[in-house]
Amino acid sequence: MQSQPMKPSSSSSILLFSLTVLVSLFSTGAVLMKHPGNNTIPAVIMFGDSIVDTGNNNNRKTLAKSNFPPYGRDFMGGMPTGRFSNGKVPADLIVEELGIKEFLPPYLQPNLPLEEIPTGVSFASGGCGYDPLTSKLVAAISLSDQLRLFKEYTQKMREIVGDEKTETILKTGLFVVVASSNDIANTYFGFRIRKIRYDIPAYTDLLAVSASTFLKELYGLGVRRMGVLGAPPLGCLPSSRTMTLGGGTAGKDCAENYNQAAELFNAKLSAEIDCVNSNSPDARIVYMDIYNPLLDLIQNPNKFGFEIVKKGCCGTGTIEAAILCNPLSLSTCKNVSPYLFWDSYHPTEKAYKILVSDLLKKYLNNFF
Repeated sequence: MQSQPMKPSSSSSILLFSLTVLVSLFSTGAVLMKHPGNNTIPAVIMFGDSIVDTGNNNNRKTLAKSNFPPYGRDFMGGMPTGRFSNGKVPADLIVEELGIKEFLPPYLQPNLPLEEIPTGVSFASGGCGYDPLTSKLVAAISLSDQLRLFKEYTQKMREIVGDEKTETILKTGLFVVVASSNDIANTYFGFRIRKIRYDIPAYTDLLAVSASTFLKELYGLGVRRMGVLGAPPLGCLPSSRTMTLGGGTAGKDCAENYNQAAELFNAKLSAEIDCVNSNSPDARIVYMDIYNPLLDLIQNPNKFGFEIVKKGCCGTGTIEAAILCNPLSLSTCKNVSPYLFWDSYHPTEKAYKILVSDLLKKYLNNFF
């Protein structure tokens, strides 16, 4: 298995600003799984944000990283690798469930073994978004730069397996895009930078068009199977409850303005995907709803074996994420099993497993 790298003057105003900044941070040989019609998925490629970042931010000058304890507490004996969870993240769980390999390595992993290239990598970067400003705010790898890295990767693959095999991988591999959470939760509601110029309908238009453009660019590079996750119920994240509903009172209800923005974006994203599909011969671009499955876990935790859904395991569970979730974090839970969220922004591996299994069950056949 591959190695893993690893101007207010009052104190209350300063505290509010600090909290806003902190929330913005969160932002081998393959055994192929057989599908109907003797189809296979030879590789999985990930683009987007921290949900599917497996370590690309580790060597960047950014606060949006997680290559230190207690991240990775349940990953390969307690190894922090840059995954924003206690264990595996959806990028890993998807390739594992498809029978491709156990982990999806980050493309920027030092000394990435060449044999990993044909079966897929992650280009995702914690803090990234569809809005170019989102990545700039935390020095994340933007989607345009992820696309540039993907072109470099494709050339490497041609050198390893040849042009014909590369074209087959581009056409039959599964390409997954996960973004928008940082745009809505941080750039719009957190920093409020975009709120000066855009209302929610206009901003979600911007995001949906940006997503559509990215998908068209991937299609132009030969990619045909694309899964695009919508925004989750962002108002129900512990950090959103904290920021909008009472300074750390984790028992508060979900922030409805966040959720309404996410739902509006999802409707527009789905419509854009339909449009791209209709104008792209042979494309199989699938909108994947994550909003309702995660909301179901939050509203019905006992059904899934959870007890605590309004705060995360790390520290107080109300604001800690990225650099705030560190070895000095107070009272990080000893038993993560009852928790839906690992930190104030990211789910636990247990929650991710439930969500990934649900997504593949619902949508995998749509790629064939």
